Amino acid sequence: MKKNVRYVILHRILRNQALKRAKPMKTHKSLLKRLKITKNGKILARKPGFNHFNAKQKRTKQLAGKKDRPFNMTNKEKSRFLPGLL
Repeated sequence: MKKNVRYVILHRILRNQALKRAKPMKTHKSLLKRLKITKNGKILARKPGFNHFNAKQKRTKQLAGKKDRPFNMTNKEKSRFLPGLL
């Protein structure tokens, strides 16, 4: 019994030390490629639904699809998907 208890305690100590030395999280690259981060920290994304079949639309609607719009993320999501950038 004593041997198992020692092993469990030693394992917990080593695991805690390894977690403290863990590498920082990496940025979610596929999300980063779809977003633009301004110098003031705003997050912008393209308007969805304007990849193709735009020829029959009015010119104003075609150009409106190119504009970026604010992309709302909570602080928890920002820290999860974009660590180190904000």
